[in-house]
Formats: sequence, C-alpha cells, structure tokens
Amino acid sequence: MIPEKTTQRVVIITGASRGIGQALARAYQDAGWSVAGCSSRTADLAHCDLGAICDVADAGQVRGFVSNVAARFGRIDALINNAGVAGENSLDSAASDDFWHQVIGVNLNGTYFMSKAALPHLGSGGRIINIASVLGLKGVPDQTAYCAAKHGVVGFTRALSHAVAARGITVNAICPGWTRTAMAEGRMRELGLVEKDLAASMPIGRMIEPAEVASLALYLCGAGASGITGQALTLDGGSLA
Repeated sequence: MIPEKTTQRVVIITGASRGIGQALARAYQDAGWSVAGCSSRTADLAHCDLGAICDVADAGQVRGFVSNVAARFGRIDALINNAGVAGENSLDSAASDDFWHQVIGVNLNGTYFMSKAALPHLGSGGRIINIASVLGLKGVPDQTAYCAAKHGVVGFTRALSHAVAARGITVNAICPGWTRTAMAEGRMRELGLVEKDLAASMPIGRMIEPAEVASLALYLCGAGASGITGQALTLDGGSLA
C-alpha cells in the first residue's frame, strides 16, 4: 500500500471507542489531526479516520495495527496509550490469577507494546502520552492489580522519557482522578457510591469530564509543551493535593 503521506499530524489512540478515548479522538479531530483509533471490542469507530480492532496486550496485533497506520497515513506524530481495564482483584489463595494478568496485560504491557511499535515512526517533535491514573500515585486495598499496573505506567513513562529525549520526543503521563466514564460508573457500583456523594468528597465538588483529559493531552502535543517530559500530571480536582 502506498502511504497517503498526509500533511495533517497523525495520532494513534488506544481504547478509542468510549469514555476518555472517545473524547480524545473527537478533540484531536476538531484540532485538525488525523486519528487512528483502536479498541479490543469493536471496529465501529466512526469518530476516527481509521478504526480497527486491536488487543493491545497482544504484541503481534499491536505491530500489525501500527504498521497499517503508518502505511495509511505515511507518518505518526503522537501516540496516546489510553486502553485500560480496572476492577477488584481477589488476593484469596484459591482465587484465579486471570484478572491480575488481564489488568497488567492491557494497562502495562499494552503501553509497552504500543510504544515500542510506534517509536520507529516518531521523529523529532513526537509525543507519547500515557493515560495512567491517580492510582498510579497512591494505593487502594481492593485494586492491587490496577494500582500495580498504573504505577508501572508512571515508572515506564519516566524511564522512556530519558531514553528518547535526544530524539526530540517527549513522554508524559496524565493521571486522572474520578472521571465521568462507564469505567468509573462500574467502579462506583462496586463501592456502592453515587455520583453526588463522590463529587462532594472532591475539593472542586465534581467529577472530571473526559474532555478535560483530552484538552490536557492536546496541550502536551503542542509546541508550548516541548519542554515537558517525564511527568505524571494529575487531573483529579485536587484530591491528591
């Protein structure tokens, strides 16, 4: 396939079918970028210029997806590792370890696989943004897998930023707090919380909106953020302050 070699900047967004990923895709399109989005669930990604099914925990699928993006557009300017899985994991000795491996596979290994595949296509001015979590900076008792994975994402972000700094590529993590998404709704059900009470517990008195995460990501991809790298930026309404 002959690349289109678009003059528009191109961003890959994982987990682009809903929640923060969908908000990211729409924000980047509105800003004039070409968006290549993937999801493990569906290729129905009408809000993306290119949409595909890709399990980010599968290195082979990741390599194929990134190669297709490069072939389609002729360039990759930014990668946003957004795909994630969260939930309670039991530490009971009789419990299965399957969910632990799934959470680590998607959140941490997926970030590694996508970054490794995209790096050969990123030039000076390239950006990698990893959507981590405030749980990459603190712990909660029933999400040991998710906390471990997101702490790993933050550590990977810091190390990778050093590895690619000489190439003019920045690498940062965004650590959202409670954000109005389907994933957050599921977590609230697990904890028996309602949004009103949760919002009241946050210093700003409300949850974060997915569009706010997208706005920060866009800023990090701008020329004015070229000196910001290796950072874990919290967007949590002041909860960790």
